[in-house]
Amino acid sequence: MTNDTANWFTSWFDTPFYHILYKDRDDSEAHAFMDTLTDYLNLPEHGKILDLACGKGRHARYLNKIGYDVTGVDLSANSIKFAKQFENHRLHFAEHDMCKPYHKQFDAVFNLFTSFGYFENDADNLETIKAIKSDLNEFGFGVIDFMNSEFVIDNLIPEETKTVDGIDFYLKRFVENGYIIKDITFTVDEKVYNFQERVRAFTLADFEALFEAADVFLLDVFGDYKLNKFNAKTSERLVMIFK
Repeated sequence: MTNDTANWFTSWFDTPFYHILYKDRDDSEAHAFMDTLTDYLNLPEHGKILDLACGKGRHARYLNKIGYDVTGVDLSANSIKFAKQFENHRLHFAEHDMCKPYHKQFDAVFNLFTSFGYFENDADNLETIKAIKSDLNEFGFGVIDFMNSEFVIDNLIPEETKTVDGIDFYLKRFVENGYIIKDITFTVDEKVYNFQERVRAFTLADFEALFEAADVFLLDVFGDYKLNKFNAKTSERLVMIFK
């Protein structure tokens, strides 16, 4: 049996099974969000964007396709190795810890699809906000696309089974000590795997406190990928724009 929960994001994200479980993510929705977001921010033509925690680069590749100079960074070596096959003179990928500054200046830093709040150490969340701030140029915008924790908790499905590519993933969800937790169990070639996803159930108020501590200014808050107004009870997303 394989059981790895200590640093779940460094192990689970680096497995092929993570990408199998989530292979049905909607690329058309992601592309439309990038169109809407970049239009709203009015980023300069060929502007520089840092995709922070980029995974295999689905957002970064599309941003590059529509004209931006994009750098995608992620802690997962396997994801970056995959993404590098798509590199060109305006699209680059690298392994990087998002708690630390990247030491380049960008017109925008995007942290998308709930790629925040994984850390056991609260200080790392604040350090990530500070790192984003340091990577923005004078006119740059930071964007964090997070889940709306209140909506997620209210609509939590405690247990379900998802079958993808012949693998039965048994999922158990619960809230514990301020984290939304998902236990994932499956068997491949008679080997049982256990992984756990743990994400802090940050609210808008929690982010506002982090932004204040990092000395950044929250400009806008939206509740979905069409940038409609945020509602704590009904919005599925919490999209924050700051500088």
